[in-house]
Amino acid sequence: MEHVELTRLLDGLIATWENEVAEFKQANDNFSTDDIGKYFSALANEANLRGADFGWLVFGVNNQSRSVVGTTYRQEAERLHQLKMQITQNTDPRLTFRDIHELQHTDGRVLLFQIPAAPRGIAISWKGHYYARAGESLVSLGLDKLDEIRNQTLTLDWTAQFVTTATLDDLDEAAVRKARESFAQKHANSFAPEDVAKWPLETFLDRARVTRDGQITRTTLLLLGKAESAHHLSPHPAQLTWNLVGQERAYEHFGPPFLLSSTRLYQRIRNIQLRILPQDELVPVEVAKYDQKIVLESLHNCIAHQDYARNGRVVVTELPDRLVFENEGAFFEGQPGDYIDGTRTPRRYRNPFLAQAMAELNMIDTMGYGIHDMYVRQAKRYFPMPDYDLGDTAAVKMTIYGGVVDPAYSRLLIQRTDLSLADVLALDRVQKKLPIPDEAAARLRKGGLIEGRKPKYFVSAEVAKATASVADYIRTRAQDDDYYAKLITDYLTLKGSASRAEINKLLMDKLSDALNDKQKDNKIANLLTNLRRKGRIRNTGSRGHPVWLLAE
Repeated sequence: MEHVELTRLLDGLIATWENEVAEFKQANDNFSTDDIGKYFSALANEANLRGADFGWLVFGVNNQSRSVVGTTYRQEAERLHQLKMQITQNTDPRLTFRDIHELQHTDGRVLLFQIPAAPRGIAISWKGHYYARAGESLVSLGLDKLDEIRNQTLTLDWTAQFVTTATLDDLDEAAVRKARESFAQKHANSFAPEDVAKWPLETFLDRARVTRDGQITRTTLLLLGKAESAHHLSPHPAQLTWNLVGQERAYEHFGPPFLLSSTRLYQRIRNIQLRILPQDELVPVEVAKYDQKIVLESLHNCIAHQDYARNGRVVVTELPDRLVFENEGAFFEGQPGDYIDGTRTPRRYRNPFLAQAMAELNMIDTMGYGIHDMYVRQAKRYFPMPDYDLGDTAAVKMTIYGGVVDPAYSRLLIQRTDLSLADVLALDRVQKKLPIPDEAAARLRKGGLIEGRKPKYFVSAEVAKATASVADYIRTRAQDDDYYAKLITDYLTLKGSASRAEINKLLMDKLSDALNDKQKDNKIANLLTNLRRKGRIRNTGSRGHPVWLLAE
């Protein structure tokens, strides 16, 4: 926001003063991060309950006089930015500030922490505890408010519906044991593993949010149900399918419990070690064809966001050099690109009850950060970025690459560990011969990373040296005109004469690949014209059918 907008926002918040969605603190540099986290939970939950988009925590305003007094809290920009990560690490589901606005007010420095409302159906906790507001006071989130939030989408959520024909006998014992272990691991700061193991099954299932008030839901059966209990979900096919395509063909269907089935499907994927040879080194870098965390994150995202009412299955197709994940239902909140930088958290979920249960069981590490994490991990493995295909409006298709598309790109990531994720993403599109935004192209060109003309960008000389892609660079770089002129005169010296077709054959494959055929043809015409005007060659044929010779 601009200075004027921030000033107007601050004046408006002060005018309405402290309420359930705004809190003012004078706050010095030693203000407790733990207290900030509690206010974050409280203001996010209250914003949800009151239909507000955001809650506000304001530093630098005296909460008695309602006057701006300034704050010394984290005056260094880097330390202030680190607060976002500290909040993310201890909220559940993981959420952080939409933004931290710094206003240099005439009466002192003011910080306005913009806190997104909790997603519909999901309350936000801080270190395992839920907070709320009672007027200006910070209090625990009462059961009435917690139930109000959780009930917001239950009637519309397919995964939250009760299955009255199922009982606890329909649950897989191995899956339940794994669920207890995963829950204890996620909540290690709040519960001892031995205590979680002793909880009665009904107590554990409710706390893990896979059941509602002790009753089995569709989520319960999807994640923990026995394979033979899937009939309770009929006619909806609760299935994950692995499909091998290539010289060999095979497939296998996996039913519940998805908590275990997703790992079984991953184990069917052929995950060999690949070697990438860095510049000027004899020892190759070895990486697995697929990263287990990326594969499971992708598969769990499909499970969490599948539109089960469409009676489809999640399909993972294994091709020789890539994996393709497909799930029913359009991308639910925004676009995939919105989540790559890790700053956006979705406000809504297609299956909030299922998504919350999967988060409790550590199947989804972060809600809204999964895509960002996949891109970062893939970059660290020197492989191409994942691709999303939303061409089918009723489904989402995502591709993970298990091989090198352009060796120059992979070697560059090995050499240049300082590249930002934005630059890696842009270079990834260059290697895939996809268009990139003008601002990205300008940034890469300024950094000496690309050359060429829009839209045919390619690796620059600097990157070629760093990545051993000199052959590719020679093929795409533009030589100076003297080089091409000498090729023409040398040819005429040896051959005596040449038609335009012969000159084209001589030069076409030597001109930069960044030029299209028409541009190459114009380039050759200009070269011949310049040589003629300099008196080095002459045309003994006609204008339409020239015959070129060296000038006498």
